[in-house]
Amino acid sequence: MTRDRLHFLLLNIGHFLDHLFTLIFATVAALALHREWNVGYAELLTYATPGFFAFGVFALPAGWIADRWSRDGMMCVFFIGIGLASIVTGFAQTPLQIGIGLFVIGMFAAIYHPVGLAIVTMKWRNMGMRIAANGVWGNLGVACAALITGFLIDNGGWRLAFMLPGAFSIAMGLAYWSLRHEDIRVDHKTPPPAGSEANPPNRSLLMRVSAIVFLTTAVSSIIFQSTTFALPKILDERVQGLAAQLSAWTESIANADNSDVATAIGSLAFIVFAVASMAQLIVGAMLDRFGPRRVFMVVAAIQLVFFSLMPGLADGLAFAVALGFMLGAFGQIPINDYMIGKMASGPFRARVYGVRYVVSFSVLAVSLPLIAFVYSNWGFDVLFYILATAALVIFAAVAALPKRLPVPQAAKAAAE
Repeated sequence: MTRDRLHFLLLNIGHFLDHLFTLIFATVAALALHREWNVGYAELLTYATPGFFAFGVFALPAGWIADRWSRDGMMCVFFIGIGLASIVTGFAQTPLQIGIGLFVIGMFAAIYHPVGLAIVTMKWRNMGMRIAANGVWGNLGVACAALITGFLIDNGGWRLAFMLPGAFSIAMGLAYWSLRHEDIRVDHKTPPPAGSEANPPNRSLLMRVSAIVFLTTAVSSIIFQSTTFALPKILDERVQGLAAQLSAWTESIANADNSDVATAIGSLAFIVFAVASMAQLIVGAMLDRFGPRRVFMVVAAIQLVFFSLMPGLADGLAFAVALGFMLGAFGQIPINDYMIGKMASGPFRARVYGVRYVVSFSVLAVSLPLIAFVYSNWGFDVLFYILATAALVIFAAVAALPKRLPVPQAAKAAAE
């Protein structure tokens, strides 16, 4: 494997780990802690909220430091820092302690998106497919968070679910440093030449598109967080019959008196996440071919339909419809990153991605109290109707996008 391919592989592994670490607690809370600590699921979610705020708020300074210092250096900080934080979180004895650990994990997790995506969009061509492939790795991290955590809960305890990935991340950080240490240095970037920003006739159009990007970023983040974080609990409630059948097929459960049901639920969540993540490859190819407007409208329509169908369903139908709305939730991920990559000036790209993810992950954090409140008062059916409304908002906003994106001259120069 060439150094260039190994570099892209390590960036993809970083995206995988980033989403895995941020969702380990989702499965731990749903399948272990509320029983072991006798704390309600909705109450446990409140301890995860500060971590998701950190995930958003620290994205902007992470992008700023990367642009001013070294993007590769910040990737090493990400791998090693989040690994150490996860290991320490595995020693938590109280909900407050685990909340503090999740906050520190969120701080380091904030590094990846503004820094890793800036590297991906500047270093290689065929941007749509590169972002999509990188996004698939991130979604597999979402999927494996449920699968690996469910397996470790049954076979080693929830603490191991934090510690084992932490050790692996530190190893990846050392590998990244070994590959890229010659490029980890202060790099004084020259500002773009005067007048290289958007042409005056395009400025109002650029502002309109930017407003749509950030609006859809915020609303789609509600959908993404609600679906990825709550899916293990949704499946735990809605597909118990299907999980029991899956358990019966596995040899290890034959004599286990249903003690490994967490593994069955985690496996079903993994199937949904893994299959749905493939939507990003299709979306990436379509973005390079058709542009973001038509693709985004199709993805929003898919979400609207399947969220509207989900209330009241159980077992096989619930599983199929969950797969449908997750295809839409995952398919939307590369679209805004694609638009930013096309429009943002190269020297400031990490900072622009930082702003995008401050918006995105701050909304993610707000989504957790929303999930807890709606679930405690009405259950998941009302949540599905709320998410259908959010998909309708996205569809209406995207309809206002132009057929071709306005591209500042600085961005054109950076791409050449």
